[in-house]
Amino acid sequence: MTAENEREIYHKLEAMKEIRNKTITLERLKRSILNEVRSGDQEGRCLAQYKREMELLQQEKMSHVEELRQIHADINAMETVIKQTEESMSRKLSNASRLHEDYRPLKTEVDLLRRQCLGLDRLPDLHEEEGSPITPDRFPPAAPRAGPAGAAGAFLAPAPRKPPPPPPAFRSALERDFLTVSLRQQPPPMKSCLSCHQQIHRNAPICPLCKAKSRSRNPKKPKKK
Repeated sequence: MTAENEREIYHKLEAMKEIRNKTITLERLKRSILNEVRSGDQEGRCLAQYKREMELLQQEKMSHVEELRQIHADINAMETVIKQTEESMSRKLSNASRLHEDYRPLKTEVDLLRRQCLGLDRLPDLHEEEGSPITPDRFPPAAPRAGPAGAAGAFLAPAPRKPPPPPPAFRSALERDFLTVSLRQQPPPMKSCLSCHQQIHRNAPICPLCKAKSRSRNPKKPKKK
């Protein structure tokens, strides 16, 4: 074997060694690439699921935000209704107290006339009416308006004598007048609107509340010719 052949064999051996080492490295890199690609694809599928879950969470969040906004709107509306109701209640109670200030002396006068002129008992108080929502302590008692001189005069003045009962004819006339006034003060005949079911005058052609045409529940039948 010549020296030239030996060098050629040596170079081939060196080349085979280098190819083997590089092939091993190449295989290692290939496996790494395949593993990374498989892992990346798996991460991509997981990422798609995560994004879908995030969208669902965002939608749920927005639904809760809308619910909270609606709840706050309902709270604000209820606060407004409560405030208006309190103002209306205070206004109505104030009006009732003001009207009671006019009612009290008028009732005292009517009771006095009934007792002196007709020999009748007094009218029942508001809290004595059947089904009345008024309690005895609803309105404060009337404050005395007489001063010191008036109080002293009340103690010194003799008690008024009760007049004799009026004659029967005069008493009948007074009773007839009271009955006439009572009949005049009766409310007008009413009926229920067929549209809004509110009480309106029986002869009203149109409901003043809902503007619906008023019709009788029992219309008159046309006369046969």
